[in-house]
Amino acid sequence: MTDKCGCVRDVSDSSIREDVKEYYSALKSTSDLKTNACVAPSTPLPAFIRQALGKVHPEVTSRYYGCGLVVPESLEGCRVLDLGSGSGRDCYMLSQLVGEKGHVTGLDMTEEQLQVARKYLDHHMKEFGYKASNVSFVQGYIEALAEAGLEKDSFDIIISNCVVNLSPDKKKVLSEAYRILKNGGELYFSDVYSSGRLTTEIKNHKVLWGECFGVDNKELQDILGEFKFVSATYRLFKLPEGSSKPCRVIYNGGITGVENCFPFDCQYTFKAEEVVEVDRDLANILSFSRFKEDFTFEPPTQEQCGAKAKGCLVDPFELVLQLEKQSPDSTTRRCCSTQSASCCK
Repeated sequence: MTDKCGCVRDVSDSSIREDVKEYYSALKSTSDLKTNACVAPSTPLPAFIRQALGKVHPEVTSRYYGCGLVVPESLEGCRVLDLGSGSGRDCYMLSQLVGEKGHVTGLDMTEEQLQVARKYLDHHMKEFGYKASNVSFVQGYIEALAEAGLEKDSFDIIISNCVVNLSPDKKKVLSEAYRILKNGGELYFSDVYSSGRLTTEIKNHKVLWGECFGVDNKELQDILGEFKFVSATYRLFKLPEGSSKPCRVIYNGGITGVENCFPFDCQYTFKAEEVVEVDRDLANILSFSRFKEDFTFEPPTQEQCGAKAKGCLVDPFELVLQLEKQSPDSTTRRCCSTQSASCCK
């Protein structure tokens, strides 16, 4: 689909955009999907998220074509941007988590999807008991956030759910996200990755591209052959200049949904009131981000002062194999695979 720089070479950017826009414009419900990319099962949702989703209007939910669910922690009062918001299901769910003092912006390029989302602004404001809506929707491209009117340093969190892979210029998506994030802000995105360089036939297949290659369709499966796909969630932080040192941190507990145990990523899980030694990179993230009030920071031990940062395993396929070796009987299945799939964060 892309070369090493993340840029599509076989088809033009405008052609890709129009193909994706045309494909999603034609969808009327999840039953119109040709693959299982957007309807695959995932791990059980926390009760508070299920409750929030249950308050979203049925038409909005029926027009949802996302892959899994992307909900970062500690959202109250935050300004959140959803890239590729579609019918607005996640935006309306998140609007309940950020609260009346927070705000959620949904950006999508498909007018038909935005019409559905905007149709229920007043409905959800009343459903949630808010005096004013804390949700807005903008039409635009995820590579051109400035053109969509989104200002520099204006968001605490950006989420994206199986959308970046559809972009013809992924480096531009990342640079634009960096521009509009506040210092300490986070890009929290889930997407699909291929086990190898895809053929021209697959790259130019509108259905496979549009539905992120998740397949439960014999004809499409034959086109994909032995390619495998994995869904992984990454969290990237925009940090200000300056550097923290390695230190010891204590999770104070209390973040909704992870009150006693906070699985931050594949390397660190914080248990409430437990002392954990962290490297300089994670110390920077925790001390400059929205999580700074959720941790107590202590000086490092003498042995830790000169410690190097942990090596980071970034290949999602290697990480899946590692996790499966650690817990061979655990359920790690996620969406977007021709044969098997797993998820990591």
